[in-house]
Amino acid sequence: MITRQRPAAWVIALLAALTAGVVTAGPAAADDDDEPARPDPKVELVLDVSGSMRARDIDGKSRMAAAKQAFNEVLDATPDEVALGIRTLGANYRGDDRKTGCKDTELLYPVERLDKAGRTDAKTAVATLAPTGWTPIGPTLLKAADDLTDDTAERSRRIVLISDGEDTCQPLDPCVVAREISAKGIHLTADTLGLVPDAKTRDQLSCIAEATGGTYTSIRHTDELAGRVKQLIDRAADPVVTPAEAKGAAQCTDAPRLKSGLYTDREKFGEHRWYRVDVPAGKELRASVSVSADRAVNQDYGVLLRAETPGGREIVRGQESGDGRTDVISTGLRYPRPEAEGSNDTAEKDKYGATETVCLRVSNSFSAPASVKKAPGLPVELAVDLVDSPDEASDVAFFGLGHGWWLLGLLVLVGFVAGLVWGWLSRWRFAVWRTN
Repeated sequence: MITRQRPAAWVIALLAALTAGVVTAGPAAADDDDEPARPDPKVELVLDVSGSMRARDIDGKSRMAAAKQAFNEVLDATPDEVALGIRTLGANYRGDDRKTGCKDTELLYPVERLDKAGRTDAKTAVATLAPTGWTPIGPTLLKAADDLTDDTAERSRRIVLISDGEDTCQPLDPCVVAREISAKGIHLTADTLGLVPDAKTRDQLSCIAEATGGTYTSIRHTDELAGRVKQLIDRAADPVVTPAEAKGAAQCTDAPRLKSGLYTDREKFGEHRWYRVDVPAGKELRASVSVSADRAVNQDYGVLLRAETPGGREIVRGQESGDGRTDVISTGLRYPRPEAEGSNDTAEKDKYGATETVCLRVSNSFSAPASVKKAPGLPVELAVDLVDSPDEASDVAFFGLGHGWWLLGLLVLVGFVAGLVWGWLSRWRFAVWRTN
């Protein structure tokens, strides 16, 4: 028995030591003490309390019950530095008068930081809600924007709209309202969540999110609702980076030149778009791209991010595929350029001393049913960063895994040696058994 255990224990100990070495070799976290103070972000949760929220199709309970449970979890998890408010739509008027029903929106809890008592008060207010009336999304968005507006221009502002149906107060189109809010330039983003949505609801909520630079998410389970709202609140608490618009070209020679930053664009179904980045010697290009399916698409799609020379030679690529279960698909790549220091070779200095133009090609293989509008194109978010290159960067560019290949090779060697030792010990023990 002891003979069997020793090789396994030795291998496990070696793997643990190697893993610990990798963990301790990681870079130290950056010191954020010097970052300037920023205004508290403001978030307003807008909840649809119209009559359709009585439907029992979310985990065996009503949509309203699922929303209340999610709100309790969200209120407990909201960061202290976030000023949070709650507004309802369709919560009070039970009659049939459309004009009155379209004014039915109420600030249930004011936008402020949540202490222990505030969290309790907000939960109590949500617990009293019952599905009641109309769905005045457009008027409610206008009121919510007013709730979040103040004199601090740098503040992050976010509306999280949770609804299960279309607006019933046309002609005040919620999409038009969202565009008007965006045009005010108050740094307000509206994210929308559709509870068990149909096609019309999904289109309207997607339009609202698209107009303000937000996101749309389809929700069918309680945990999905709570998790997504928490994620959006946490995103509001993080430093805000507003993507710059960059219109990709049909070929690299006409592509815009990008510096480190975050960029947004739109790409048609099955299209290729080009961008250019100048990579100095001694720097590493890190690029990633995300393509959002903001409308119904066919299953089985993919995205490709490819770095090439201006002549068309591929340097490195990143690619990912999906099957219709996610709203966003992302991939990335790394391309380091070494720096030839102290070299006496003129050709080598020319090669590594000059800035190299790298062409980034973004391609997608999305397709959609004939009934789905193809314009505008799918939202694309492209992140570009230039950092100091590792001392020996060729393995990163070629394999895409950097020095992790050395660890992989070592693990393979250790496994091979362990297998030989194990086999020799097994044969020895069998020979002893036969002799006895």
